[in-house]
Amino acid sequence: MAGHSKWANIKHKKQKEDRKRGKLFSKLSRKIAVAAREGGGDQEMNADLRMAIQKAKDNNMPNDNIERAVKRGTGNLEGMTYESFVYEGYGPGGVALYLDIMTDNRNRTAAEVRHILDKNGGNLGSNGCVAWMFQRKGELVIDLNEFEVGEEDLLLEALESGAEDLDYGEESAIIYTDPGNYESAREALEEAGYEFESADLAMIPDNEVTLDRSDAKKMLRLMDQLEDHDDIQDLYSNFNIPEAIRAEIEAEEE
Repeated sequence: MAGHSKWANIKHKKQKEDRKRGKLFSKLSRKIAVAAREGGGDQEMNADLRMAIQKAKDNNMPNDNIERAVKRGTGNLEGMTYESFVYEGYGPGGVALYLDIMTDNRNRTAAEVRHILDKNGGNLGSNGCVAWMFQRKGELVIDLNEFEVGEEDLLLEALESGAEDLDYGEESAIIYTDPGNYESAREALEEAGYEFESADLAMIPDNEVTLDRSDAKKMLRLMDQLEDHDDIQDLYSNFNIPEAIRAEIEAEEE
């Protein structure tokens, strides 16, 4: 179980749907507002805004919410002003953590994130301490339980769309693209009939750290608490939990 992509398989089981949705909409609104503030409210001229709105639509965020977020970003509606930046650090077992932050109070966020890391066997690092372990890629995830497609057919379609690579597993298939080709590859695959569980630009680790049972439990607890923090927009890591250990942990929590 890779740290970033398949974390979703666990977190969806952990969080109540309505609570998760409300928190997600809040984070998506921030992302849209910041994109609109930094690049303007015209989607055609602002790729970051276009992708933020697409992500909001993928998660069934109402159009009224999207429009309000754009207006807050362009100054047509009053609201808090958020700044965006990155925190880097480490989790149990030396796992790398890369956190995209959006906050209206940098000092408060720093203190809260540091507290979460400290109490769960991690620590906050300096800028650049783990960024070199990741590459920014487009990531298109297909839930193979919901959309059946063979590996060879999907690989051929993905490469023809301009994608770079395919990670085909038992439950999901992940298509990777160059960031510059992400939107065109997604559009081509959707036109071919493919449906995605999630689609976004992401930080993909070059290598993974395999955790033992003890560190795995700590890491999952840490990820859950970081994911739940309002100011953490996106969360990336490079941990790997063997399926046998994952099954044991899930059995304990049932």
